[in-house]
Amino acid sequence: MLSRAKPAVGGTPPPGDKRRKQGKKVPQLEELLALRDFTGAITLLEEYEALTKNPACSPDVWVNLACTYFFLGMYTQAEQAALKAPKSQLQNRVLFHLAHKFRDEKKLMSFHQNLQDITEDQLSLASIHYMRSHYQEAIDIYRRILLDNREYLALNVYVALCYYKLEYYEVSLEVLSVYLQRVPDSIIALNLKACNRFRLSDGKAAEAELKNLTDSASSSLEFGKELIKHNLVVFQGGEGALQVLPPLVDVIPEARLNLVIYYLQQGDVKEAYNLIKDLEPTAPQEYILKGVVNAALGQEINSRDHLKIAQQFFQLVGESASECDTIQGRLCMSTCFFLLKQFGNALIYLDSVKNYFHNDDTFNFNYAQAKTATGSFAEAEEVFLLIQSEKIKNDFVYLSCLARCYIMNKKPQLAWKLYEKMETSGDSFNLLLLIANDCYRMRQFYYSAKAFHVLESLDSNPEYWEGKRGACVGVFQMIVAGREAKDTLREVLLLLKSTRSPQAAYIVRIMKKWAKENRVPV
Repeated sequence: MLSRAKPAVGGTPPPGDKRRKQGKKVPQLEELLALRDFTGAITLLEEYEALTKNPACSPDVWVNLACTYFFLGMYTQAEQAALKAPKSQLQNRVLFHLAHKFRDEKKLMSFHQNLQDITEDQLSLASIHYMRSHYQEAIDIYRRILLDNREYLALNVYVALCYYKLEYYEVSLEVLSVYLQRVPDSIIALNLKACNRFRLSDGKAAEAELKNLTDSASSSLEFGKELIKHNLVVFQGGEGALQVLPPLVDVIPEARLNLVIYYLQQGDVKEAYNLIKDLEPTAPQEYILKGVVNAALGQEINSRDHLKIAQQFFQLVGESASECDTIQGRLCMSTCFFLLKQFGNALIYLDSVKNYFHNDDTFNFNYAQAKTATGSFAEAEEVFLLIQSEKIKNDFVYLSCLARCYIMNKKPQLAWKLYEKMETSGDSFNLLLLIANDCYRMRQFYYSAKAFHVLESLDSNPEYWEGKRGACVGVFQMIVAGREAKDTLREVLLLLKSTRSPQAAYIVRIMKKWAKENRVPV
């Protein structure tokens, strides 16, 4: 819980707290935090505060007070107290962590230089590496400490967590098993094991790992109950998200991110944006999610500013030293170029990871769009047809791009079938426009004429008659040249007769005359 955004302080404890009345020994801070007894921790805080007001107070009390403030999430007060303490390694470690919390790089480097080659300092350094997503650096420190201190079994959990973050899930499980052999009922370790199972398999496999914990009535579950509840929502595909996640937003860092993801999946882009807009991203996942939300909102409200922000976030991740060679980093770069409409560059990155996403509808949707934009219509058609999601298949972008591929691949009849399956709407009108114009350019005049005919019946714009006229004449020319079936002429004449104009009547006469001379029944 060290990364809480808000202090775990709901107010001051009532006067005459039971611990004081009964004259019991005040527990240690670690005991209170392990029990999530923040009221107790605040009582301890008051004890330390009272001691500092005593003229004979030991100066070391200030660093203890700083630690208590820190664990309660009261970082400003923690810094003020720490600065009053005499210089020591513990004081330096507290200030080191506070510099990270305040994102003060200058101070962070200064306190970093004061760290020594002692276990406590090195563990603090590993912790900061982890929180800054420098997972390999953290692993190196933990491994070095474990070489000399095999009894520090919990470090195996830390190493396993780093491997999990690096997406080496099987390695993470292997390292984790060392700890679980000795501590089989560890909530943190079992939860991490479940998370690895989720990544390697699915939510059901992950739930099975947690089943013993959730079925247990043991009070030890209190320690990690928020984490377990949070992860079960993820394992169950978002079930219960609105009941479980909101109270955890400032307790478990991932809760905010997963709630944002839930809103995105529900199509509530504005709610997702409201939840993430004030988040200052520090980890790649946070940059990516903020990029996704801005991209979705930018497309929804047609905002170039949001799309620009999204593009910048994706570029930051994709070009970063830690992510540039990862699948995640390459996807970010492809999205960056996609938003810039530089589809050739986007394809370089998409091609490099496509083998990992053969059955991923979202990936295939983006991949096929980029192929379409660069003129690789045959490949684009193949990829579009891999997509199974009905939501995507009903999306106008999908329909229009696939229709274009069909036309460019000399299958205009399939493009026309896409239109026929649509209900009358603005999208169906736009698809007609695409079919009419693309078929005309590709000299597929029959379907161009059919499309312009429907457009003309829906809108009296003279341009549609002109398009229809040109397409009908184009069909006639192809019939005369023997490149179109003669019986098509009958339908072309019906299309022309529906337009009441001297031009249409004149063209009909010419066509009928040719039909009579060539014994074509019309």
